[in-house]
Amino acid sequence: MVDHTDRADVARHGSPYLNARQAAFFLKMSPRSLQRLRASGKGPTVRRHARMVLYHIDDLEAWSRSRADARAREAQS
Repeated sequence: MVDHTDRADVARHGSPYLNARQAAFFLKMSPRSLQRLRASGKGPTVRRHARMVLYHIDDLEAWSRSRADARAREAQS
């Protein structure tokens, strides 16, 4: 059986889209936390293909960087 790390790595080199579980693993958070962020509109950009919720790796990295930048600004204040 392939674990989430392998699946995310394959996605990075193949399709740039991750499902919600893979995206949560990529961001080092629980799938439930990612779902809550999506529901509140505070999470990374989500793309819906039919009924599937997908995340583009570039969107995940940009969202993660923006959070790090915001925390750095708060620490400087």
